[in-house]
Amino acid sequence: QVHLVESGGGSVQPGGSLRLSCAASGVTFGSASMAWFRQAPGKQREVVAAIYTGTTRTWYADSVKDRFTLSQDNAKNAVYLYLQMNSLQPHDTAIYLCAAEVDGAGTFVAWNFRPPKVTDFHYWGQGTQVTVSS
Repeated sequence: QVHLVESGGGSVQPGGSLRLSCAASGVTFGSASMAWFRQAPGKQREVVAAIYTGTTRTWYADSVKDRFTLSQDNAKNAVYLYLQMNSLQPHDTAIYLCAAEVDGAGTFVAWNFRPPKVTDFHYWGQGTQVTVSS
């Protein structure tokens, strides 16, 4: 059974930084694809960044390139996905959700032609709130 738990959200001033963590159990490092999405009040869920675990193959939204960075770790009982967020701005305020797909190979190929989308991932965490405000 796949289970995702996010942590690391909070409130920061513009220009600040946060590091989000996602612990994913029930997925295999090197087979799963994982991603961070975000959803602001009244807006659609949008992809922030995605990775095919066990590789350096990543995808970033234009709005976060050069500010956000993914990293990953393979532990005994879980795969960890991190999102380092720098130079945060008010428009980054949202609930950030971790997503995973057990067999990510097929969807990863599709990212060469289109952005990752919600339906690429079957499993979701509950989300963590990020608020950027002065």
